[in-house]
Amino acid sequence: MDEIISKLKTPEDCRQFIVKYSDLVRQARQKAIELRASTHQAEDIVEFELFQALYAYEDILSEKNSRKTRANRTWQMVKHYGIKVAAERAVNRKVDAMGYKVLVGMGLQGLTFESVIVKYPEFFSQESVKKAHQRLEELNNDFEPTLWAMV
Repeated sequence: MDEIISKLKTPEDCRQFIVKYSDLVRQARQKAIELRASTHQAEDIVEFELFQALYAYEDILSEKNSRKTRANRTWQMVKHYGIKVAAERAVNRKVDAMGYKVLVGMGLQGLTFESVIVKYPEFFSQESVKKAHQRLEELNNDFEPTLWAMV
């Protein structure tokens, strides 16, 4: 057992430790995503946030597969159409409810293509904005937070 953990004396000490370090882990994940997104020449904040969403999605794939995994089909769309059009096209694909649940559990629910499209509707088609709203509503209705996601 780690020395820091062995010094915890009560269940409340343990809970406080979890709360404190869970937030630090979330912040570190967010920073890693920001740093990777900053390697792209984003034209505006919308593109930057879309790149962050794509990297967050890759983090989910990597955790799911227990190895580093790239979102190859999405990157091909980005290369062919650009990040904004790729995001719109991705919103029309089958929803990955598990990915969304993982992001919520990580405290990164704002890092989805749907969230960015809803946040900046003026950059996207009305159809895509409507679809993004619907998907977020469906995902939020289907999501049942676990004890650990609420910590």
